[in-house]
Amino acid sequence: MILSKYVIREQNESTVLKTIIDHPGISRAKAATLTHLNKASVSSITKTLLDNQLIIETGIGKSSSQGGRKPIQLTFKEKAGISVAFDIGYNYLTGLMTYLNGEKIAVIAKKNTISKDTILQELDTVFQQLKAQEPPTFHGIVGISVAIHGIVSHDQIKFTPYYDLDKIDLKKALEEKYNLPIFIENEANLTAIGEYCFSTTEQNVASVSIHSGIGAGLVIKGKLYTGVEGQAGEIGHSILVPHGRPCPCGNHGCLEQYASNKVLFEQYAQKKKLAEVNSDTLTKALLENDPIAKKLVKENTELLAIGINNLATTFSPDIIYLNSSLYRKNPFLIEELKKELKSFLVQEITVTNGTLKDLATLYGGVALSTMNFLNISTLHFKNPFN
Repeated sequence: MILSKYVIREQNESTVLKTIIDHPGISRAKAATLTHLNKASVSSITKTLLDNQLIIETGIGKSSSQGGRKPIQLTFKEKAGISVAFDIGYNYLTGLMTYLNGEKIAVIAKKNTISKDTILQELDTVFQQLKAQEPPTFHGIVGISVAIHGIVSHDQIKFTPYYDLDKIDLKKALEEKYNLPIFIENEANLTAIGEYCFSTTEQNVASVSIHSGIGAGLVIKGKLYTGVEGQAGEIGHSILVPHGRPCPCGNHGCLEQYASNKVLFEQYAQKKKLAEVNSDTLTKALLENDPIAKKLVKENTELLAIGINNLATTFSPDIIYLNSSLYRKNPFLIEELKKELKSFLVQEITVTNGTLKDLATLYGGVALSTMNFLNISTLHFKNPFN
């Protein structure tokens, strides 16, 4: 384990810390009650947390009905450290720096073609730009997460359909470069962690990311579910059309070859003879009632609904978040998609746009680093956009 100081809390310490995070202003006595630890243990643990500047004493509470000394209130020190996250798309790189609670410090986005030969330099360029805006904190940067659009297992990139980052050991290279804990994870998985941590109190959450491909992150009973070798949630590679279009995964007729944003943009560009199309282009076309845009988007919604239906009937989560630039900019499309979800099996499942805008993956990344640093597997923080 690189730099053991970054994972310094034992189980009881983590339990007390999580209780303080979940109940700001809690007293030591109340923390002992909620954690089922004795008061002496809680007192010792809170002293350690105070010494490590992970909590602070914020005031004096009310005394009990029996009188006695008024309790001192304890609160998580949200600005004790910093998390950094990167999202590597096939043609972009975005970096986010936040405090431990997800409060944004800086975000930097770059458009570029990504490859194994350039990624380390590209990452370092953005990292140094973020570092230039780093405020002083007691613990400094506690970890870096990297979102990959592909299959990731145990921090190793196994398959990437739209760039060649599976040809390098990115975790090892970044650990050697920065001497910090590095976390490599699938983009949709991180998006699900982000929505779970910042958007809801539900315990069963699915997040569908629709970009160059289509992937789903699954949080079940508060735990990220990745399946064998990190391959759970790859709904973009479920078969939509038997013997259909070839896919880099080896199948023919995969969902993402018909319903991804990338395919939709390429179809519209071809029809309109445009060099480049993005979600802004299509949003403008829909506002102008362009019949070609309306037709292609309707077809996309119908096909995507099949994938959402299959996900819902297989895992039956409490809520499904969609993270798509097109659906985010055109919220009415969510309602159009829901009209296609006709089975009684999915009627009780909430389907909605993600609440973290275009930074959902990055917020999942900073949450992952923070959870590792605090040795707490499930956290809920205030939504940064509320």
